[in-house]
Amino acid sequence: MEENTTNSRVNVYVQKAIRRPGSVYKTAFYIATFGFLVSTLFPFYWLTALAVTPQDQIYGLGLLPNGFNPGVFIEIFQQAPLHRFIFNSIVLSLATTIFVILLASITGYVFGRLDFPGKVPIMLFVLAISYFPPASFLIPLFELFTGNVSILGLSSPDLFNTPGSLILPFSALFMPLSIFILTTFYSQIPDGLEDAARVEGSTRLGALFRVIIPLSAPGVVTAGVLTFIYTYNEFFFSYLMNNGQPENWAPIVHGILNYQTQYEQLYNYMAAASLVAVIPVAILVVLAQEQIISGLTSGALKE
Repeated sequence: MEENTTNSRVNVYVQKAIRRPGSVYKTAFYIATFGFLVSTLFPFYWLTALAVTPQDQIYGLGLLPNGFNPGVFIEIFQQAPLHRFIFNSIVLSLATTIFVILLASITGYVFGRLDFPGKVPIMLFVLAISYFPPASFLIPLFELFTGNVSILGLSSPDLFNTPGSLILPFSALFMPLSIFILTTFYSQIPDGLEDAARVEGSTRLGALFRVIIPLSAPGVVTAGVLTFIYTYNEFFFSYLMNNGQPENWAPIVHGILNYQTQYEQLYNYMAAASLVAVIPVAILVVLAQEQIISGLTSGALKE
């Protein structure tokens, strides 16, 4: 009897769903949105709960904080020069972003607006590089940037503890994505606009920077913001290519790990430092959100 009742209810629901599919889509949308928000925001809540919990009350921490110590966000700067690590990460990310956008703009112009043999295979090869795991490059690049590679009797430069040992790997890792984004946008600019600039005396390079890049601002901003975020959050090379001292351009990953010593792990300090480190990226995303949305959508909608 109960089974028949359950089946009848299911049949009624199915019939309603067939007659009103919009309600089913709306319900599925709300469920997916709720799951996305929980999975995205819960780590920040957990970091906040961990940060404000005093160190001696962390073990056995549940969903709610064990105590409340907002002073931890001041103590982290007294315990270590966290501001210097954040500054280093911002400078390294900005330098990498500028370098990547300049090279990716020239490369994107070539792929997007010029025809040459092997264009498609070369582009596929460039994109394939971005799928290699960064960990596979750690040992070769470490040997290269510490002067342990010799070619024809010439040793590689020792870039350890310098910005170059971080900016170069960052650029190589995030260049393919920027090239792909800018190629898509540059290929959509009408040829007449570039021809008009060249008639006025501009070279191809001049037309790129005076006409094509300004008209592709959403794509350029999107590529730049994504490169900045990926560089700012990068772990492997940031941890490997310096000794963790702020004066040697150690990025934020070393600043957070600085609260972990041989004898103690200050988890509340590490959580608070992680939250503070997110602030520059959050500000950047808020300021550039319109350009990012336009960049991610217009590339698919333009003809």
